[in-house]
Amino acid sequence: MKRMFSLVGGITILGLFWYALSAEQNTEKEQIIQGQQVYNDYCATCHGEDLQGGMASSLVDGEWQFGSKDSHVFRNIKFGILHRGMPAFEDGLSDEQIRAVVAYMKNAEQNAGVVEAEPAETVQTLLYDLNVETFADGLEIPWSIDFINATHALVTERPGPVWQIIEGRRLDEPISGTPEVLHQGQGGMMDVAIDPDYKNNGWIYLSYSHALDEPGERRPPAMTRIVRGRLQDNTWIDQQVIWESPPEFYRETRHHYGCRIVFDPKGYLYFAIGDRGASEHAQDVTRPNGKVHRIHRDGRIPPDNPFVDTPDAIKSIFTYGNRNAQGLAVHPRTGEVWETEHGPMGGDELNLLKAGVNYGWPEVTYGLNYNGTVISEHVSKPGMASPVLYWKPSIAVCGLDFYRGDQFSRWNSRLLVGALKYEQVRLLDIKDERVMHEEVIFNNFGRVRDVATGPDGAIYVVLNSPDKVVKLTMAREKP
Repeated sequence: MKRMFSLVGGITILGLFWYALSAEQNTEKEQIIQGQQVYNDYCATCHGEDLQGGMASSLVDGEWQFGSKDSHVFRNIKFGILHRGMPAFEDGLSDEQIRAVVAYMKNAEQNAGVVEAEPAETVQTLLYDLNVETFADGLEIPWSIDFINATHALVTERPGPVWQIIEGRRLDEPISGTPEVLHQGQGGMMDVAIDPDYKNNGWIYLSYSHALDEPGERRPPAMTRIVRGRLQDNTWIDQQVIWESPPEFYRETRHHYGCRIVFDPKGYLYFAIGDRGASEHAQDVTRPNGKVHRIHRDGRIPPDNPFVDTPDAIKSIFTYGNRNAQGLAVHPRTGEVWETEHGPMGGDELNLLKAGVNYGWPEVTYGLNYNGTVISEHVSKPGMASPVLYWKPSIAVCGLDFYRGDQFSRWNSRLLVGALKYEQVRLLDIKDERVMHEEVIFNNFGRVRDVATGPDGAIYVVLNSPDKVVKLTMAREKP
């Protein structure tokens, strides 16, 4: 009887053990599911829907700069890492939600490395079927592409190198002598732009994050800088600094640098600088951040810039109240400059830029802080321009270009919009300053950092995760 009781008791205890283990596993699974939802709502815009990084660092590469223990990650989410642009979520998320998102991230890190299926070689749109082919790979965080001619392209990598791609082949070595960049956070080598009169003057323009060389242990302040130079074989020469901020406006933050470069038909050069994490500066025309700027290509200030006569204003400012412009494009028929800028959590914007106009950030916005708190109760105010279009939730807008070419003639003057978060290229049909139609023409190939029309009429898409450039050509035109 004793033995029978012991056996039954043993079975009962064993059953309770397995029940408890099963319940614990279910609890962990439920926590991870909850954490994934929290991540998608609050974290994916910066760290990517696949956790591979984008505006902020990857969460599945095994590198935890501020501690890898769960307690460290919990602390960093709750209290933030403000000097790196990581907000505090203690007011927007409960401790339970933070623990859930940590569990989700750590589970994703353990499962990283799973090989996904190869993407399709053709994609369908309303008017065309598109061929998709690799134009350049073996890159590290490519950021921008521009073309010297139909067979010669330049591609920047955020860590600093600039590469030549000639006749479809990337050279064995990057261009030597390009400026040293501060590759931290969202900073590094950013845009490359070819002078409209390149055949005669050979100028190439670069934007990058630049740090002040200061003695001591202080974190070096940084800001966006614009230079131009020329190519001699595979060497950068004749560099000129055509725009840089006064040193007192450099900041120790490492995010919201901007920065795109475009030229309008009159030859003016436009570039954007993000608010650098100080949103209130976007409303202050005595500071360069949170603005779109206009200069001559040699750096001179146009005399009709809107703030040239405003005391203490930065004379290059063209518009202000811009949070973090990641796309600039010039309409091929009207010469107007269009801009896309990142909202916070929700409220990415498409704007038509006009001299001296205030685009509202942070006084008006359609988004929230990343921790869920309210930035502004207003989505419009007198004297502040409303966006032509806004995206909520944010698609994490990036590179921008108006299509102009023969391959897709029915798309001429339509706007190509890159999206990091949703891994898309969208096509916008714009009439009379209104978006009449929006179509996703490219999806789920990777985070879209830049999109550009090539001289051959193909569409070139710069991807992160995987790091490559793909080329879209016409497979078939639909009736």
